[in-house]
Amino acid sequence: MYPRPQLTRENWQDLCGEWEFAHDDKDAGVRAGWWRGDRPFEKVITVPFPPESAASGVHDPAPHPIVWYRRTFGAPEGDRLLLHFGAVDYRARVWVNGTEVASHVGGHSPFHVDITHALVPGEQVVVVRAEDAVRDLTQPRGKQFWEPSPAGIWYHRTTGIWQPVWLTSVPETYLAELEWTPSAVRKSVTVRANVDGPDVGLALRVRLSVGDRVLVDDQYTVDGELNRTITLPQGDFRWSPANPTLIDATVSLVRDGEEVDTVRSYFGLRDVGVRDGRFTLNGERMFLRLVLAQGYWPESHLAAPSEDALRREVELIKELGFNGVRVHQKVEDPRFLYWCDRLGLVVWGEMANAYEYSVDGVARFTAEWLEVVRRDVSHPSIVTWLPVNESWGVPALWDDPRQRHFLESLYHLTHAVDGTRPVISNDGWEHGTSDIWTVHDYSPAADDLTARYGTADAVDAAVGRDWPGPRRVHLDDAVRGDQPLMITEFGGLSYTPEAGERWAGYRTVGGAADLLAAYEGLVTALVGSEQVAGFCYTQLTDTEQETNGLLTEDRVPKVDPAEIRRVNTLPAASVPPERLNLLIEEAQRKSRGE
Repeated sequence: MYPRPQLTRENWQDLCGEWEFAHDDKDAGVRAGWWRGDRPFEKVITVPFPPESAASGVHDPAPHPIVWYRRTFGAPEGDRLLLHFGAVDYRARVWVNGTEVASHVGGHSPFHVDITHALVPGEQVVVVRAEDAVRDLTQPRGKQFWEPSPAGIWYHRTTGIWQPVWLTSVPETYLAELEWTPSAVRKSVTVRANVDGPDVGLALRVRLSVGDRVLVDDQYTVDGELNRTITLPQGDFRWSPANPTLIDATVSLVRDGEEVDTVRSYFGLRDVGVRDGRFTLNGERMFLRLVLAQGYWPESHLAAPSEDALRREVELIKELGFNGVRVHQKVEDPRFLYWCDRLGLVVWGEMANAYEYSVDGVARFTAEWLEVVRRDVSHPSIVTWLPVNESWGVPALWDDPRQRHFLESLYHLTHAVDGTRPVISNDGWEHGTSDIWTVHDYSPAADDLTARYGTADAVDAAVGRDWPGPRRVHLDDAVRGDQPLMITEFGGLSYTPEAGERWAGYRTVGGAADLLAAYEGLVTALVGSEQVAGFCYTQLTDTEQETNGLLTEDRVPKVDPAEIRRVNTLPAASVPPERLNLLIEEAQRKSRGE
């Protein structure tokens, strides 16, 4: 699969596989001229797996702040050659044939560069230097631990290249970027096309189709960056988890009747929002049943072991009866988002956070977050943005006005870039301005959840004077109006059948039956409340020492998936159609004397 599914090209070359590799613990490589690429490195690594992982072939989890990569390749024919990196953690410099062609800061966002000017006859050499400061806690790192070994909720580090590397051959003038902004209520989509190269005399041809039916086939004059709103014909083409219809797009640059460049893309026709205390999809209330996923595999860490593993992850989540996923403290591979789009799973788009605050960190985080939003803004599966979790990177919101302003700025800046999705300012607690109020509550008993969230008065107390977690739910000047309330981390149930296993989670149960019973109790308490608009259970899989997954780290269910699905599809009292079903079922049980 093309690594960027929403902007695909036929003429591309995969650069994943074996690269030469070297650690540079003394930071001697630049001075020694390793960037020239005129001699091989001593190790071999399999890209895109991080060197800490077994899948990389290096499998050295010790701290190595600087690493180097080298490989040769043959340049495909074309006017211009682009080199793409899905993600390199954290600072990257790139040389081609001894010429520095790119530098990038940000471990979870992509970058690419035109390397045409650096090509030479015959074989080409690319060299990459990656720097990942182990102890810099102002660096956005997500759940990568800064200590030598994983502990608590922290995992092995991911250094260097951990998403695909590839080449694309493009004409002198090419489509550099596409962005789709759909509106189901208006039955239209706005396409924004960014053209790189001379645009004189160009037209943009957009062909939209669903299956064999062509919906639109029109041309528009190009004048720099093009924005055009396209009205769709009659028909129900809306995207939802129950009916994930995707509208395929073929977009071409045309000059004098001839195609100059062509790419393929897609989008989903849907609207998301919040209204009257509920989340809405296509104008209808939807109870969100999410699961927290770390996006972490034992053999390959943050990098998925294969393309098939990304698809299987989505399939497993759906088989368990969830309608969405929150990939936690990680910006997931676009191919995962593709399968969420294709198979029907909503996603909360989250950023990997820093852990401490600094002014320099503000600039780095903001730049990377904007790159992430721009990369993923056209995926229909993404229904919210979540830049900050549990005050990570802003630990002194009560005492430091700068940190509070930063939190507010992220909320407003995200809306400035994408005005179509809700934004959660600080997931879990200490909310500032936020479109959804989210609470992390690891209470072990279902009765505790009912007591906190079963009535409007109970909710007011829980998000006001009471603290369900270690910090208050909101800041002093934050006011909750009709924003939805969601419990976006809860449970953390650990099924540890053998004594002496690793740190478990927030509550330990004795076996599969106990796990199911405890899970059903917690979920029933939340879906039974008219005040709760959604939940996110912690978590999908065991991860390192956290053995609180519904699946093992090898993706084996601990409980019959059909039983988890039964619980996850219980009607929600806060959504009227589901509430009606709930009342009918209760009446039927009473009539049976149950």
